Formats: sequence, structure tokens, C-alpha cells
Amino acid sequence: MTLSFAPAEAESLPLTILDPQSLDGWLAEQDDATRTWVKATGFGGAIGSVLILPGTGGAPVGALAGYGTAEQRARQRFVLAAAATALAPGVYHLANALPDDRLEREALGWLLAGYGFSRYRESTPNCAGLKAPAGLDAARLEILANAEALTRDLVNTPASDMGPEHLEEAARVLAEAHGAAMTVTRGDDLLQANFPMIHAVGRAAEQAPRLIDMRWGDRGPRLTLVGKGVCFDTGGLDIKNAASMGLMKKDMGGAANVLGLARMIMATGLQVRLRVLIPAVENAIAGNAFRPQDILTARNGLTVEINNTDAEGRLVLADALAFAAEEEPDLMLSMATLTGAARVAVGPDLAPFFTDDETFASALAGVSDAAADPVWRMPFHEPYEALIEPGIADLDNAPKGGFAGSITAALFLRRFTKGAKSYAHFDIYSWQPSPAPGRSKGGLMQGPRAILAALPKVLDL
Repeated sequence: MTLSFAPAEAESLPLTILDPQSLDGWLAEQDDATRTWVKATGFGGAIGSVLILPGTGGAPVGALAGYGTAEQRARQRFVLAAAATALAPGVYHLANALPDDRLEREALGWLLAGYGFSRYRESTPNCAGLKAPAGLDAARLEILANAEALTRDLVNTPASDMGPEHLEEAARVLAEAHGAAMTVTRGDDLLQANFPMIHAVGRAAEQAPRLIDMRWGDRGPRLTLVGKGVCFDTGGLDIKNAASMGLMKKDMGGAANVLGLARMIMATGLQVRLRVLIPAVENAIAGNAFRPQDILTARNGLTVEINNTDAEGRLVLADALAFAAEEEPDLMLSMATLTGAARVAVGPDLAPFFTDDETFASALAGVSDAAADPVWRMPFHEPYEALIEPGIADLDNAPKGGFAGSITAALFLRRFTKGAKSYAHFDIYSWQPSPAPGRSKGGLMQGPRAILAALPKVLDL
């Protein structure tokens, strides 16, 4: 599906946005019939409340949408998205101004309210059309919305139709659409190319493990995105229980998010040399599955003791990060649905990230709110390094004790980034547990809009 604003030439009704504080002032300026109608319906300006205004003969001449109180708005990422799905079908244009710091957010939320995952049954929401508000870069907002739609579609698709080969095809379609080059290393060729941990994690599955390598752009700073592409995670021989396995189709959410971010970067023409690396595997169970207490040697020569086969994401990322770092990118980012500990720490709504780069952290913090893409910085806490050193090998993929699981995972990944001039890791959830305005239940983009907004400051673009 394509998310877009209504054509400028389309007939439209004026939509007036009112909060409880501004309602009385607006009513004072209306005719008696309008005041009587609004008061009779009980419209009070609450978030999600809408009201069609009838003219002579009953034909609609406009509509109202509630904007709620400041306290209520603070609890909603997108406010007008609630009105977008509550209004009668048709096309609307804003009749009054929103605050400058909210206009872009609300317009984006309106577009995202039109998203539905319809691969297996029709589920397009009843979303009213909106003409692009004056003063906004409508084309850019449509790029952002459709990049998120791509990410949501990929995450929402079950592993039966989104295995490693399907994820490769999705990346190839994106590459071809934007003139990017792509190479893929598959199966036993991973061993020949020195990607032993990607091979070990994915070798038990029917679809061969692979490393997807996409490149775009021939000038500007080197930006490398690495996304965890575990298309389904049984936990391996340390098998998950049924409840924990229920959402594992989304364990490739990191890959889906970097593909969404790549789409935004390419579509907006950002002047960078972009590289996207996705280790795509299924962590399956078979006689040749990797085992607890196996010791694997990573691409960069570090040895890793496997103390839990369900901590597989960091293994495939490690090989990809080591490979990416050999090119010494100016900025390298990894995104992964990596740890349950991150969800315990910040819940499903925030995207926690780790970095030693103060410039990147500051830039991200400065733009995330305006981008309607909340992030939260977590520490690379040096004293915890000892927790990932098991003694028998250089690294432990699943430290015992249960403490600081997200931090120890991030510290593990950092061991494979030597050479990159700057590195940040995002431990995302990539899932909306229950529907909210502009955010349907299911797959979710977390972090890319904030990253896109921060890149010009971080890379001096």
C-alpha cells in the first residue's frame, strides 16, 4: 500500500482542530445554529472526538476534531491520527493552525493512520484523506510514512513467507528501486568467506543462512547499517516455551528497521556512502544445530562459548559487524530485537541505544521528540565487561545471573566494532502490543526517523 496526502485539487471540507480550552472562544464566533448543534452533540474537544458540521439542507460544510488537553497530548505520540480514523470518509484540509512543533508530527501520524496489513485479508483502516498542510515538505513526509509501512509489512509477515530467502528478496526489491548494488553470500559459502557464526546459527534451517550486502551512493561519509535478520527464533536446542516463541516472527525487526531507514536515506538523496548488512538466518532445531557449550570462532578471531543457543542474535551480528568495521566506516549502527532485558528496562515504547559517541548521542536526543521517535540512551558500563568473559573462551554469549542483560549484549557487540570511527547499537522491540493512534497493533519502526534527523549533524552533511 502507498500512504499519501490527498491531491491538492481534490474537493475538501475544512477541519477545525479544537482543544477544551479553545472551544468556547471558537463557539463565540459561530452562528446560533452551529453553537446549538455543537452543544447538543456534547463535543468537548477530547482526543479522538470528531463532529461533522451540517449546513443548510444537512449537507456537511466542515468538521471538528478534538485535540485534548496538554496533559492528554503528552500521553499520545500522534493526536490527530485518532481523528483520521474517526471522521466520516472524505477529504479534509486544516482550517486553523497547529503549533509549529506539532504540525509535522500530526501530519505524519495522519498518514500512518492509513496503514493496514492486508497480505492475508483486507484490513485497510477507514482513514479520511488529508490535504498536505501548508508549509510542510509533503514529499518527505510521504517517504517517512512509506518507509515505516515497509518495515511494518516485513515484521508482520510470518516466517512461512518471510524466511531468509524472502528477506533477501525484499532487500533486492528495495535495492533495485533505488539503483543500489547487492551481493549475497549463502550457505557453505559463508564458511569460505569467513562468516562462521552466521553459518553456525542458521545451518540447521531449511532455508540457507546468508549475509545480504547492499551498497548505495558514491560520495560522502561512509554510513553502515547492520540489522539482525533472524527470521524465526525457536531458541535452538535451548528451545523457547510456547509463550516466548509466539512473537518470534518479529526477530528480524532489526533488519526490517535498517531497510526502512535505508529507504528513507536513498529516497531523500542523503549524500552518504550507504552500506546495509543483514545476516539472515532461522534459528532452527535439527541434528546439525549448534549446541550449548560449543565454542565458535568469530570472523575477527575472538572465540565465543555458547552458553545459550537462544542468544543467537549477537552471534550473527558479530560476524557482520566485524566485516563492516574492516572498511572503517565513519558511522556504524546496529539494530536488533536483541534482549528481553531492554523491554524490562524501558518497555515497548522506547528504543534504547548504546554509544560512546557523545556527538551522536546529543544529536539523537535533540531530534527524537520532534521526529516522534523516542529513544533512550543506555550505558556501555565498563565494569560489566568481566561478565561476558567466561574464562574458557574470549567471550560468553549468555552470561549467567540475569543482571544487565541488554548492557552485556551491547558490550559483546562492541567487541566486534574495532575500526569503525563511531558506533551505536539499538536494542529495539519493533512491535506495538496494542493499537494506538497512528500505530496499529503489530510491526513497528523504532529509531530510524530519529536517526535520519540526526545524521546531518553527526556526519556534517
